[in-house]
Amino acid sequence: MIAIGRESPLSEDLAGLMQRHSVAMVAASPPESVHMLDASGLALADVTFFVMREAGVPIGMGALKRIDDRHAEIKSMHVLAEVRGRGLARRMLAHLVAAAEDAGFTRISLETGSQPVFAPARQLYERAGFGYCGPFAGYAADSHSTFMTRLL
Repeated sequence: MIAIGRESPLSEDLAGLMQRHSVAMVAASPPESVHMLDASGLALADVTFFVMREAGVPIGMGALKRIDDRHAEIKSMHVLAEVRGRGLARRMLAHLVAAAEDAGFTRISLETGSQPVFAPARQLYERAGFGYCGPFAGYAADSHSTFMTRLL
């Protein structure tokens, strides 16, 4: 059974998931183009953090970071490689979009990589109604970044 719930990113049993996400992001982009938040950044008051668990084991995560009263950003969305191909990323994304709507946001945006390794993520976001946009919320144009947004 798959469950998605709000949790603290500082929970000890999430260290492995956080580490795997960090390693994947650092391996795919130059250091100045890695915009992920670590566990302490995901624990800030303006971030709502969710964990996907299967039989109690963390297999995915995602977060919403408040930009302003109407705009939120998806941060640190990650599903472990060994469980991919089952629609779990789509499920986490749908959960994040619904949570943003429930919180009263009217726009949700994200930054992801422009490298080929991020193509499946970009396709996932496109299928969910996200369109390409320019940098937002303090990001700068970067050939390694792709920016996407969707109205809710």
